[in-house]
Amino acid sequence: MDLFIYLFAALFSVLNPIGTIPIFVGLTQHDSKKERSRISLWTAINVFIILVVSFFLGEYVLSFFGISIEALRIAGGIVIATSGFSLLTGKFNKKRGVNKKVENDAQTRNDIALTPLAIPMLAGPGSISLLIAFYHEHQNTPEIIISVLAILAVAFSIFITLRSAHYLAKILGASGIVAISRIVGFIVIAIGVQYIISSIITIAKDNFT
Repeated sequence: MDLFIYLFAALFSVLNPIGTIPIFVGLTQHDSKKERSRISLWTAINVFIILVVSFFLGEYVLSFFGISIEALRIAGGIVIATSGFSLLTGKFNKKRGVNKKVENDAQTRNDIALTPLAIPMLAGPGSISLLIAFYHEHQNTPEIIISVLAILAVAFSIFITLRSAHYLAKILGASGIVAISRIVGFIVIAIGVQYIISSIITIAKDNFT
């Protein structure tokens, strides 16, 4: 249960679906309620597939390119901490990797569930590196099952959040969303710093003991 809660909290913090609400509202403001629900569902499904593939195959990709798990953890920790710092200080890019051209293209297409919503706004380098490192440390069958369930729970929470995005935007308002994002940002920084510290300690033990 502790493993499930840890991975769910870490992924939810890094993905930060609350921070996606303003963008989702903007991209779907002219869509019907049924269409918004469909987009929310497929965004969650796409994120789930991306995260599961990263979880199971990411380590093999690292081996192919000759990247050590500790190097990945440090790089991932930096990306995660940087994103968290941006959230905490309120300087987070509101488009989350979406430039004007992509945004305009998204407005004219019927399906935005894969891009830009699933990639790059939700599933990004931070969550992918987190899962690769997590799989490296938890490879027995019960832990893998718990991890997949945690990823599924995160995907479901994304579906609920996006499906309620227009309602939440009205209730929370811009200031409420910013406040929640800053709280999440602090947690994300802690996760990133912990990854970096753990990697440095492991490297030091391997080389000096």
